[in-house]
Formats: sequence, C-alpha cells, structure tokens
Amino acid sequence: MNSPIIQLLVLAGIAVFLILRLRSVLGTREGFEKSPVPRQPGNQNQGPELEVIESGPDHDIIDNVADDSDAAKALAKMKRIDNSFSVNEFLQGARGAYEMILTAFEQGDMADIKPFLSEDVYEAFAEVVESRREQELDIEFTFVGVSELRLMDADFDDMTNEAELTVRFLGEMTSVVRDSAGEIIEGSSSDIKRQRDVWTFARKMGTSDPNWILVATGE
Repeated sequence: MNSPIIQLLVLAGIAVFLILRLRSVLGTREGFEKSPVPRQPGNQNQGPELEVIESGPDHDIIDNVADDSDAAKALAKMKRIDNSFSVNEFLQGARGAYEMILTAFEQGDMADIKPFLSEDVYEAFAEVVESRREQELDIEFTFVGVSELRLMDADFDDMTNEAELTVRFLGEMTSVVRDSAGEIIEGSSSDIKRQRDVWTFARKMGTSDPNWILVATGE
C-alpha cells in the first residue's frame, strides 16, 4: 500500500474519532424540538421587550370623593403613609362603630366605648347618660340599620400624620323613654325613627394602632 493511501486512512480515522468525541460531549437532538425563531430585521440591537404598566385612577378614592379635590389629595397622602389603608374598608368599619357607639350610649354602657372616643366626646356623652340617671329615665333602644353612609370630608396633617375623616350617617332605630313609673314619655317601640349624624374620626397614620377615634359629632 503506497504512502498517500496510508495517509488518507490515518486522516479518516482521526476524523471518525473526533466526531465520536464531539457526540459524547455535546449529545444529540432527539424528539420534538422547536425551531429557533429567526430575529427580525432591525431588532438585532434591541433588548427584551418590557411591559409598560400605567397606574390608573384609584377608585377606592374617587368612588367616595371628587377626583382632584382636597379630600382626594388627603386620602392619597394617607395611603402613602399607610399602604394598608382602604377608604371602603374604613367606611365599613365606621358603619359598625356607629352602631356600637350609638347603642352603648343609648343604653348607658359608657365603659364599653370609652377607648373609641376622644376625651371631649366621652365627657359630652357621659353627661347626657348621667342626666338620664338623675331623672330616673329608662331607655329602650333598638338599632335597625344604616340607610345612608357617605364620606363627607378628609383632612391630613403632613407634620403630624394625623388624619381626620368625616362621615354622614342616616341611622334607623326605635327608641322608647320611660319614666320611673314605667310610663312612656317619648318614642315608640314600633315606629322606626331616622336620625342623621355627622361624625368625625381621627387616627395617626403609620402607627401600629389601627383604631380610629370619634373626635366630633354633629348633624
């Protein structure tokens, strides 16, 4: 066998060895694989597409007060200080607080609601309760429900983080006032009375205490 043929055989053997070696290192394609997606012309230098997220209006705020009003701006500040604050959740809590405080006041159970009242409001309520006791009046009170609930105003102090929310309630209830002899001198147990109240609640935002305090009452 001449020299050129031997050289070809040696080179062919080396080539087979290299191919087998590469297959053992890189592996082989088996089964279904998606073909690579060709790059579009003009996009070679562009990075991955980014999703643009636009923040829309906060309906938790604008569903309760006018957009861009002072009250809306105050509510937005409250949310920036306390991201767990929700206007709608506050209003639901205010509904429950209205029933609890009004019922306890009419029944004379001031100790139960003292933690939820400012000092001024507590003293005003307690004075009325004490006056009823001195006159030996007995109140039979039943809370029926709230037919209207509306956020009237919102205020926020940037220096102290103190927030105030004013809510208007239209409560429905029955009330009977009896004298010391048990005679009815006011009200009816069957006629539902509607009572309008405007209450202001306050809280320092960003603190661990989640409770709102009743700081003012009116009509």
